[in-house]
Amino acid sequence: MRVLVVEDERLLADAVATGLRRQAMAVDVVYDGEAALERVDINEYDVVVLDRDLPLVHGDDVCRHIVAAGLPTRVLMLTASGDVSDRVEGLEIGADDYLPKPFAFTELIARVRALGRRATAPLPPVLERAGITLDPNRREVFRAGRPIQLAPKEFAVLEVLMRGDGAVVSAEQLLEKAWDENTDPFTNVVRVTVMTLRRKLGEPPVITTVPGAGYRI
Repeated sequence: MRVLVVEDERLLADAVATGLRRQAMAVDVVYDGEAALERVDINEYDVVVLDRDLPLVHGDDVCRHIVAAGLPTRVLMLTASGDVSDRVEGLEIGADDYLPKPFAFTELIARVRALGRRATAPLPPVLERAGITLDPNRREVFRAGRPIQLAPKEFAVLEVLMRGDGAVVSAEQLLEKAWDENTDPFTNVVRVTVMTLRRKLGEPPVITTVPGAGYRI
């Protein structure tokens, strides 16, 4: 899942991004509404965690832009105000969910995951393919009942491949979904991660390399 965090309180923004990355999400961070507009027009995000009171361009206008552009991105709006009228106004603008500050981080994660599921075609909560079982919410992976410990990026790559449902997923698509925009597109990080993932999943191999196209399970 790819997420954009838009929050002008830099310590909070960076803390949220760090926590989401630990949940195997690819996260970009910006600190004002103008930068947010640039990012959503360039990158495809499943969820935008959007502070309402932003400098340069107000969060409401960022939300309106996402809705007007017809993007599949879901918006979780944050605000320091917990008034019902503010929550209603945010939802009427086009936000998909609303979370007042301060918030419990576990609740933020749960809401982001729920919105991420709504940003894509409906899928079962637990993914199963080729003897692999992956639970995105619990961040658990099993093969033939045996638990497999994966690093966050390995988990993210495996989830993207399993969501492909047998289709070929290109290295570019894996970069887009599992890494943030600071990753060098010419790096071999995808190949190395897939190689490590294959080793951890064990024999017989379940990830197939399609020369010149990508990978699939």
